[in-house]
Amino acid sequence: MRDVPQLVRPAGVAGIDLPLLTHYDPDGRRTALTAAELGGWAARTAGLLHDCGLGSGSRAAVLLPPHWRTAAALLGTWSLGVAVSFHLAATAGLPAIGPDAGVPFDVVFAARERLGSWLEDIPDAPHRFVFGAEPDRDPRDVIGWRDFEAEAARHPMDVPAPALVRTGSAASGDGTTYGQWGSIAREIAERQDLRAGDRIVIDATEHEHPVKWLLAPLSVGASIILCTDPARLDEIAAAEQATRVFGRPA
Repeated sequence: MRDVPQLVRPAGVAGIDLPLLTHYDPDGRRTALTAAELGGWAARTAGLLHDCGLGSGSRAAVLLPPHWRTAAALLGTWSLGVAVSFHLAATAGLPAIGPDAGVPFDVVFAARERLGSWLEDIPDAPHRFVFGAEPDRDPRDVIGWRDFEAEAARHPMDVPAPALVRTGSAASGDGTTYGQWGSIAREIAERQDLRAGDRIVIDATEHEHPVKWLLAPLSVGASIILCTDPARLDEIAAAEQATRVFGRPA
């Protein structure tokens, strides 16, 4: 049975030439990554954080929607033993999140579109990375932040001296361990009847927590298709020859 430490290197979950994670932007742009490609971006993320001096015992805040970059950031962060706190759109900010209120973070990952509405709630941290930065169009809302994709791309696709990630170590800010997240992911996969080899279309606007859209499919060896336009779920499912739409009966 897989737990999160085994998922941080996804190579081999899907066929070598088959997409492990496919993402559709609102404008219909399609990005597909194989297990090796997603694993490479996870390794680049780990290298970036390692160079920032982060590792086991460090804390990360993640304010990101479901996306292939988010998957890379989470898998790479976990591979170093860094505890991740998820802050979803439904929370409308960090102070109400509970255990994390007032606790300092070492790194913050935030989507560009969430910086404006959550600016006063985003915690300070020595390392801050923005996702989807477009400084040529409007640089004001990314001042003091570094572009995640540009920074990660400078690092090799090998994890430098990864920490020994233990199943009983905290994987998230509320104290949930790596092993517990793995168990929760498998329980969700079982309830959804997800199976190895499945191609799962997921409504990214409805299922934002990574235990649903990322860990549950990976825990059984299924591939992920993220759709950001609920009206296109059936269309994308047909185009991708999906076997399931997450949340619907088989």
